[in-house]
Amino acid sequence: MELSNSPIEVAVSKTSVTTVPQGKQLPRRLLSIDVFRAITMFFMIFVNDVSGVINIPGWIEHVKANEDGLGFADTIFPIFLFIVGLSIPLALMKRMKRGDSFYKTSTYILTRSIALLVMGFFHVNLESYSKLAILPAAVWEIFITVAFFLIWIDYPDKMNKSKKYFLQGLGILTLIIMAYLFKGGKPEAPVGLKPYWWGILGIIGWSYLVCAFIYFLSKGNLWAQLTAFVVFMIINVAFHTHVLKFSLWVIGNAASVSLTMAGIVISLLYKELAGKGKDKILWILFAAFGIVTLAFGLLIRPYAAGISKIRATPAWVAICIGIGILVFELLIYLVDIKGKQNMFKWIRPGGTSTLTTYLIPYLLYSIYTLAGFHYPKFFNEGAGGIIRSFLVAFFVIWIAGLLEKRKIRLQI
Repeated sequence: MELSNSPIEVAVSKTSVTTVPQGKQLPRRLLSIDVFRAITMFFMIFVNDVSGVINIPGWIEHVKANEDGLGFADTIFPIFLFIVGLSIPLALMKRMKRGDSFYKTSTYILTRSIALLVMGFFHVNLESYSKLAILPAAVWEIFITVAFFLIWIDYPDKMNKSKKYFLQGLGILTLIIMAYLFKGGKPEAPVGLKPYWWGILGIIGWSYLVCAFIYFLSKGNLWAQLTAFVVFMIINVAFHTHVLKFSLWVIGNAASVSLTMAGIVISLLYKELAGKGKDKILWILFAAFGIVTLAFGLLIRPYAAGISKIRATPAWVAICIGIGILVFELLIYLVDIKGKQNMFKWIRPGGTSTLTTYLIPYLLYSIYTLAGFHYPKFFNEGAGGIIRSFLVAFFVIWIAGLLEKRKIRLQI
């Protein structure tokens, strides 16, 4: 999965460049995707941290599973899945254009999916970590996170292959040992590692696997992606209206793949329209699609289990897609048309070293635990807690930026 990837490129025709005032035409390269990813990652860290703060406004937090509603925290992960979809066409399009074999491209997709599934699998089991285990949970967490870095860090091309393979092997061996030492469940009934669910990274991995292969096998055909998106949404609606009595293998109730496929459709639509100089049509269509999906979510809300992130209902999926499209359109205007990317320079590493940024809190919180560090009371509740969570998000991205400058970043 391209957690950090280059902007979308399109071949803008000479006609579009000459008929639109300089600086106003839609660009070949979309810097706004990195900015969108950075903003989303910043708020992902924020909402994860603020979940431990008491006495904060309810609209910031996740809505409970049995409730019908949408909190700010409920929009972050689906927007990230949408951004994953925005990024898929560029990575695979480049490979297809340069003539990579079916085997090579398939391996590219599979290895990235497996990496995310492995990390998600280990993270999920942290939730059931037993106090009876040999290692404290914080120590186990540090070991698996370091192992992730050893295996999937973006090693420099100049590095000796023997050294690279040794470090990757050390990471794999560490994960094997941690898997052996793991003990979870209740003290009276301890269990080993098992897939309770796949976690955030695992869900991204499955969604990427399905959507990337659909894109690849259909050779990036826009209508094929649009058809897949509609089919996934129908499955999601059918599941929550009890027409479909069971979830499907890999895609579940199709919520995650719907969000990712929506991103692919929008990405291809941008390429199609901007590449032909149809800028005005693009602005209108993006706004229309955003508003239509928002309206669809609100209309279907009473008939398909309401709005719920935890239950992944159609209303939640559609509303988040609508938000994603409209925010993306706004960022294209601000960043790519008006050149305001410096507004977001403080969080830029969140968009270019995204997986690194996501994993840093696992190390940070474990170190807090081992050091016995506790925030003063002011930073554990109310406005003080919200300020704390914003500062933590900035701090984590600052660390990611320092690591990026030293060429330490995960790339899968």
